[in-house]
Amino acid sequence: MHAYQITPGAGIDSLEAVKLPQRELEYHEVRVKVHAVSLNYRDLMVAQGTYPVSGEGAVVPGSDAAGEVIEVGPGVQHFRVGDRVATAFFPEWEEGKVTPAKTAATLGAGGNGVLAEELVIQAGGLVAVPEHLSYEEAATLTCAGVTAWNALFVEGGLKAGDTVLLLGTGGVSVWALQLAKAAGVRAIVTSSSDTKLERARALGADVLINYRTTPEWQEEVLRATNGEGVDLVLEVGGQDTLARSIAAVGMGGKVAVIGGLGGGFETSIQLLGIVIGGKRMSGIYVGSRKMQEDLSRLVSLRNIKPVVDRVFDIHEAREAYQHMDSGNHFGKVVISVKRRY
Repeated sequence: MHAYQITPGAGIDSLEAVKLPQRELEYHEVRVKVHAVSLNYRDLMVAQGTYPVSGEGAVVPGSDAAGEVIEVGPGVQHFRVGDRVATAFFPEWEEGKVTPAKTAATLGAGGNGVLAEELVIQAGGLVAVPEHLSYEEAATLTCAGVTAWNALFVEGGLKAGDTVLLLGTGGVSVWALQLAKAAGVRAIVTSSSDTKLERARALGADVLINYRTTPEWQEEVLRATNGEGVDLVLEVGGQDTLARSIAAVGMGGKVAVIGGLGGGFETSIQLLGIVIGGKRMSGIYVGSRKMQEDLSRLVSLRNIKPVVDRVFDIHEAREAYQHMDSGNHFGKVVISVKRRY
């Protein structure tokens, strides 16, 4: 079986094609022919050595894949050969609140991942994908889609008529924009690129803010909400944006902390604004398999098509990582896995 491996901490250049042995299926396992893999910022962190991994040495990277079931092991009841499926980020987190046990096993960091021709995985780590999605689109459900769903509707508790602030136009933020508009939520989007902001407008964004030309963008958010602030911020910037996100959220609102793209995760914040504003902060660690199933139902019902910025061939895996690292993408970066060896 052909695959890619990367050495955590050795950078993108350590990504290389390898051939791995194929093994027999064990109880409740499924073999999936991988058609597409979607990249996340987490994959860059693994390459950089800034994301915790279990074990030592090279690993098959990636957590987000979509493909076709080609073999089922003993005890598998919910999947058949030919089913179209996507991976679940946490195979052991079926539903309910997050716990250490439910999040102990992950693909591409806590074990081998999905950037390979085939994937052997427990049946509980798979979710059926909406029929109208291509494999490239379906591969974006696992992490970015579920993270957006969790932040908006589970932790965020948004409903029609509420307002959300979305920072940037990466995978999670664009997914959140599409889901928010499908649910009747008003969306404010920031970006340093007017071109990307126009693309966000085409997806339904209600208010656009260029944070490069408007560095105190939290004041513009307050003006756009008549001084009240938003109900929820999807905070992906970390150190460079967190204080402004707290200022932009209204009394009783929430900041859903997802990433640290701007300056990392280390930050010092003033707590007084949180206390007297009755504001809340919540860490979003992707989500459960049930959340992914709920997401897929809405995607099917509203015929939502995830935004894929660019699809790279499997032989261009390094280029895909580099494009992701450049920050020039709008939406998701995907690798098409086809047998061309």
